[in-house]
Amino acid sequence: MFGGGSFFQYINRTATSEGRKLLANILTSNNINDIDERQKVAKELALKTTWRQNFTAVANLINTKTAIPTIVNWVHSYQQKLPSFLMLFSYAFSGVSLVLIGLLSFSIIPFSIVLIWFLIGLSITAFYIKNIQELASETDKAKETFNQYHQLLAQIENETFTNSILKDKQQKIQQENKKASDIFKEFSKKLDAFDQRSNFMIALAGNGLFLMDIRNTIKIEKWITTYKNTIEEWFNVVSFFDAQNSLANFVFNKPEYVFPNISKEKAVLNAVNLGHPLLNPSKRIDNDFVIDTENFFIVTGANMAGKSTFLRSISLAIVMSNTGLPICAEKVSYNPIKLITSMRTSDSLSEDESYFYAELKRLKFIVNEIKTDNYFIILDEILKGTNSQDKAIGSKKFVEKLNNSKSTGIIATHDVSLCELSNEYSSVKNYYFDAEIINDELDFDYKMKNGVCENMNASFLLKKMEIV
Repeated sequence: MFGGGSFFQYINRTATSEGRKLLANILTSNNINDIDERQKVAKELALKTTWRQNFTAVANLINTKTAIPTIVNWVHSYQQKLPSFLMLFSYAFSGVSLVLIGLLSFSIIPFSIVLIWFLIGLSITAFYIKNIQELASETDKAKETFNQYHQLLAQIENETFTNSILKDKQQKIQQENKKASDIFKEFSKKLDAFDQRSNFMIALAGNGLFLMDIRNTIKIEKWITTYKNTIEEWFNVVSFFDAQNSLANFVFNKPEYVFPNISKEKAVLNAVNLGHPLLNPSKRIDNDFVIDTENFFIVTGANMAGKSTFLRSISLAIVMSNTGLPICAEKVSYNPIKLITSMRTSDSLSEDESYFYAELKRLKFIVNEIKTDNYFIILDEILKGTNSQDKAIGSKKFVEKLNNSKSTGIIATHDVSLCELSNEYSSVKNYYFDAEIINDELDFDYKMKNGVCENMNASFLLKKMEIV
């Protein structure tokens, strides 16, 4: 699902770090509710090619210094540093300064009076300078974010959507009198005002005569107080559209894929010519697949015959269906179900954890989960880290436990003794992938068949590669 050459890497077109995280969360959320609505979102955005391209182009220009959660936490926890009355005081002080400058220009008062007033202004500013400096330092990290994100908000605000979910997200960034993009832009300009502090002469005159830093600080603090409880939602809306754009892009690029028909039928998954979306279509071998609720398939087969690839095809079909994506098949009916897999367990030297113990932890997790919910379970060769006799006994007991739950699933194994469970339980069925030796070469058809595999190929491969 993740890593180099993964499905996530294949579909990810997000431009923001938060959009990327949200896309990953969407794929792993196991959310089986409102799949029809998610399909509609993907379909509508897939048709808005120009809008998606413009949104992504603007988003790719974003280069923020600070992560969005850090900015949101800062805004939420911000404590006002200056008393509010200083705003009116600064205006009054500025008014007096203008009067004194006017009187000085007509030589009505001496320069010394203006100078004294100027020094008083600097003294007042100096009294609050520590708090002002702290805010200036904090806002410097957020300034570019607000400046760039207002453009993305504008992209969302100015588009017309028909889907209720998209319209709801758009509504979240609408205020009674102002657009969220204008509010972000306004805040960005307030933060830009702090940059003038770097100009010594402007800062000196501005603070001595007009209490510029105090006024700017209070304006920023007022903005934070007003919008501190809404900006997280606005950032989330941008992340939502960034993540959904990747899903919509996949839909646009795969017109030959089909959206599953969401049903409550007995079959959890009923697919015609189901394939793996990452394989080359010209070489990919597809399989029909039907599995009923609370059934378990035991899949045996020769090495390299296609068992693991098939399990990954089923896993991705369920993930994609739950996400609201079309899947690699000609026709699909799907009764939504959550997914659990155990296919790539590994040991850990840093955690002093053996391969076998890591696998046991994963199986324990599965057992705990199926106590409270129904799952589609996919296992690729369980209990690989122990001896053959232990493995056979342990695997059989574990499969029996799964079968006695309300779960559904597929287990790929080289242990054909597990296939005997089909004689004890009507819900357990055997399938296999095999290989033939033709002209002293292995031949695979990558088709799933009913029954138990009788042709294993490890000895042949060892001899063929001159290992033995």
